[in-house]
Amino acid sequence: MTGPLAGVKVVEFAAIGPVPLAGMLLADLGADVVRVERAGVERLDPDDIAARGRRFVSLDLKDPAGVDAALRLLAATDVLMEGFRPGVMERLGLGPDVVAARNRRLVYGRMTGWGQDGPLAQSVGHDINYIALTGALAAIGPAEAPVPPLNLVGDYAGGTMYLVMGILAALVERDRSGRGQVIDCAMCDSVPGLLTLFHTMARKGVLDEARQANMLDGGAHFYGTYACADGLFLSVGAIEPQFYRALRRLAGFEDDAFDAQWDKAAWPELRARMAAAFRSRPRAEWCALLEGTDACVAPVLTMSEAPRHPHMAARGAFVERDGKIEAAPAPRFSRTAPTLPPRPPAAPDAVDAVLAGWAADPPAATDD
Repeated sequence: MTGPLAGVKVVEFAAIGPVPLAGMLLADLGADVVRVERAGVERLDPDDIAARGRRFVSLDLKDPAGVDAALRLLAATDVLMEGFRPGVMERLGLGPDVVAARNRRLVYGRMTGWGQDGPLAQSVGHDINYIALTGALAAIGPAEAPVPPLNLVGDYAGGTMYLVMGILAALVERDRSGRGQVIDCAMCDSVPGLLTLFHTMARKGVLDEARQANMLDGGAHFYGTYACADGLFLSVGAIEPQFYRALRRLAGFEDDAFDAQWDKAAWPELRARMAAAFRSRPRAEWCALLEGTDACVAPVLTMSEAPRHPHMAARGAFVERDGKIEAAPAPRFSRTAPTLPPRPPAAPDAVDAVLAGWAADPPAATDD
């Protein structure tokens, strides 16, 4: 593996949602990620992109022998990631105190929706529930009803990204202190941070809690999506005055009524007029006229269209493997560029084989 995290060893306990994507991102950046799967798992799904760059071991964590094997792995690793309900790892004999006794340098990443404590800590839930409680879901969608933004906000922004950030921060701190620590990463804690801009707007009295009533939620005519004559869509984001002027000039919105860019009372009528105009031509014609200009317009592409866009293709944002598309590793590094990690393995490794491969490196575990 190549990349800025080459040499970092990670043990990932099999989970759904944020944890496997976190493992993929760490592996993309060069970390050696070993997933602990339940006993009987003989291969990882070859079409599971988030499982790329892994090795895996199959262990029965209800058997003392399986727990002992897991502890041997954890004694030699830098990072642990798990996404169980609070208390499960402790009941398995793999809680933070037990592991820290063997490896005081271990960074122990715990990923949940509700957190390790609090009234809902033992409750089940999914992304939609976690973002509902934070105030994010209520702000997303048309005026009639909130719409879940896939599971991008809770699972992957509030979950994966904060977990990875916490792990990297703890590794940096470990260089100073020589000690690992436990990361309690909860989506209900992280998503409020993603709403910082909107809390700032509320503090300033410029945020309406109704949906489609604000600049960034589809309320403004100059920031939203529009259907074209062929049923395809454009995105328009002409916020700044100079970009709004470019949009008006190029798209023909020269009527004096469009001078009222920031008059919220005028937004519904101006949006309706822009919608009628964009419906008059197919998307390709609008892109030929507006894309790449200061009008801040881009086509709304499907996941299958996106890799074929000239900019995305030029950047190599997607790669094709065995005729199938997946995201390339990101971000980019000037000296330690990562390469595309291998596909999910077709067979498990033995714990002893993993440990033998790690033995050439200085052990992460050091007892006082």
